[in-house]
Amino acid sequence: MPTTLARREVAGSAPADRLDRDAEALHSALNELVRVYQFRDRDRICCHDVSVTQCYAIEALVRRGPSGLNDLAADLYLEKSTASRVVATLERKGYVTRSPHPEDGRAIVLGVTAAGRRLHDRIRKDLVNEAKGLLQDFEPEVREGAARLILRLARAAAARSGVSGPACCSTDTCG
Repeated sequence: MPTTLARREVAGSAPADRLDRDAEALHSALNELVRVYQFRDRDRICCHDVSVTQCYAIEALVRRGPSGLNDLAADLYLEKSTASRVVATLERKGYVTRSPHPEDGRAIVLGVTAAGRRLHDRIRKDLVNEAKGLLQDFEPEVREGAARLILRLARAAAARSGVSGPACCSTDTCG
C-alpha cells in the first residue's frame, strides 16, 4: 500500500498530466483550425481583390471607426511601416481614406470609404454564411459555448503575450 506522501504525489500528478494532455490537444486543435482558416481566408477573401491583411485592416476600421495608424497597426499586430503600406494599397483601391488629424498635424486619421464598407459587408456576409453552414448541426448551447470559449482563449492568449487582444467585446460582434 502506498504511503500518504506517495498517494499525494500520484494524485497531484494526475491533474498535471491531464493538463498536459489537454494543452497538447488544444494546441493541435487550434493549430489545425488556424491552418484551415488561413487557407480559407486566402481563397475566400483574395477573390475580392484584397489580401487577407487588407481585409483585416478594413474590418478593424469598420469596427473601431476612424483611427490613427498606430492604433490600426497595434490592432493588426503589425509594425507601423507595414500597416502604412497596407493602408496605402487600400487607399489606392478606394477602400480607405487618410485625413489630417484635427488635433495633431503630424498624425492622420484613417477611415473606411463607402466602397470599403460595401466590400467589408460582402466579405463578412460570405464568411458568416459559411460559419452558419459549419454550425447548423450543433445544438444552440454548443454553438454559443464554442464562440464564448474561442473568445476567452483569444483574450487569454493576447493577455499572456502582452498584446491588446480581440477588440470585440461580445460574441455577437466577433467575426
